[in-house]
Amino acid sequence: MIIKRVARAKINLCLHVIGQRSDGYHLLDSVVAFAEYGDVLTFAPSESVTLSINGPFGDGLSGTGDNLILQAARCFDRKNGQGAAIHLEKNLPVASGIGGGSADAAAALVGLSELWELPLPDPEKQLALGADVPICVAGQPLRMRGIGEVIEPLELDQDHPMVLVNPNVSVATPKIFKALNNKDNPAVIDGPQTGWIDWLAKQRNDLQAPAIAHSPVIANVLQALKQTAPMLSRMSGSGATCFGLYQTDNAAQEAALRLSARHPDWWIQTTRLTT
Repeated sequence: MIIKRVARAKINLCLHVIGQRSDGYHLLDSVVAFAEYGDVLTFAPSESVTLSINGPFGDGLSGTGDNLILQAARCFDRKNGQGAAIHLEKNLPVASGIGGGSADAAAALVGLSELWELPLPDPEKQLALGADVPICVAGQPLRMRGIGEVIEPLELDQDHPMVLVNPNVSVATPKIFKALNNKDNPAVIDGPQTGWIDWLAKQRNDLQAPAIAHSPVIANVLQALKQTAPMLSRMSGSGATCFGLYQTDNAAQEAALRLSARHPDWWIQTTRLTT
């Protein structure tokens, strides 16, 4: 039996940093949804747990030690000899603000749960893998608060074509949080779940400014996206990936072609934001 799971890109449609705990963890208020596109994981029965990696962003990733996928496998109370041959096709840029590692860990939890016929690890174990892991396990539009442990499902009214753009820059999340001057910002404004594009346009990504200060090319990406007339564009997470949402597939495809022609060195991917 071979099981396949897509670790879909996690998109922070907005991300407000509203405080910081005494232990250093930041308090967030974020609206999150998922793209159709992502990394691909396959799982096959084996006597031990192994991980192989390929794909356009697989170079330099280790299939041993502290890889989040292997950490996810260690969360299960499995029997002796109950293993898995796991393969990761790494399609998403690394350290890019779209939850690649967390999405991979979440897909591993779900896939191994099915392969081994074991329940998913409890939310505390999921959260210990990373703040975004429980969100990625849920895999649906939601509002995330706290350090990632407070999750409220959202029913957004429709899917939208989307273009993801990364200027092939990796951004270390801790550096961006450290550079954030104000860590006590207003929360997300409560709003309707229909007409949500207009509602989201009134929100922010508080990490966008420090990310641009760290990697100024992010501002170039946002300006280039704006010139393609998206319904909404913003940086996701701590960067450097930015997104544009479009009314039609043709508009998204035309935007991607235009961006690719002007910036052949950027990673540009058309997909859909799923609701």
